Amino acid sequence: MSVYDHKPMWAGAHYDPALAGGEVTRLDLYATPERDGPVVASAAPPSRLRAGVYRFDLPTVPPGRYWGTVTFTPNLAAQPVTDTSVRLDLPLGQGLVGSPEAVADALGVPLPLTSAQRSTYEEEIRNAQADVAAYLNRPLVPTATTLRGVTPHWTDALDDIEAWPIQLDDIAEVITYRANTDGTYDVDLLVGLNGTQEEAVVRYVVAHAAESARQRPDQSTGSGRRVTSVSAEGQSISYDSAPTTGQAGALPTINSLNRLRRLVFQPLSRPPRAPWPYSPSRPRRWR
Repeated sequence: MSVYDHKPMWAGAHYDPALAGGEVTRLDLYATPERDGPVVASAAPPSRLRAGVYRFDLPTVPPGRYWGTVTFTPNLAAQPVTDTSVRLDLPLGQGLVGSPEAVADALGVPLPLTSAQRSTYEEEIRNAQADVAAYLNRPLVPTATTLRGVTPHWTDALDDIEAWPIQLDDIAEVITYRANTDGTYDVDLLVGLNGTQEEAVVRYVVAHAAESARQRPDQSTGSGRRVTSVSAEGQSISYDSAPTTGQAGALPTINSLNRLRRLVFQPLSRPPRAPWPYSPSRPRRWR
């Protein structure tokens, strides 16, 4: 079983119905984008993690792409509305920044995927993630941790990480919090870079996983390169040249992730010591 955190959409914006007395009721999954066939699976009711974010416990379904609808009432006086912005490549929570279905889309491979295709694309995604993690000096999957019995600096914005007495040398995000009877809180955090929430990381990983899969000699990866001309006898074929770096359609470069790099600081070298007897026999400890 995996979980899905949904932000309801209403009137073209993210919206929290609980603030106006409304509620989010259910999530329905369909096998087609038309969402007019039988419901494959449903999840209800969700738990409200924080303002504007609702968590659904997803049932176990076969791996693949699903289209969903989330039903909620915007306020006490409104009729139920349907949010059709949900598209899920399941299963979630496997430590992959991208999905095999996203790689298939980049390659032009039709869905659903076979087990062999899914295994190949997952392998290429992990390879691309390893390259990105090495470049950024940090993993792409955050670590979940819990602070227990802490008192916030303020109580009007408990979703803000700055509200909590914690010192970290990495990115941290408040997932949820629970009030205790003594006035303190238990706070669930994600510490580290969450690659699935960084569009630049997702785009780089998916694009390079697809290109790596395209170059495999043992794979049939859809349409492949675009043919511009073929001789009458089929003796020669001309292809479109690949876009150069910076042009539309070119593969993203690793430099596009520079803002996410974790810098490694090294202490400055100590000044040289003067020879004895102008300096003590033991080195001083610089502070």
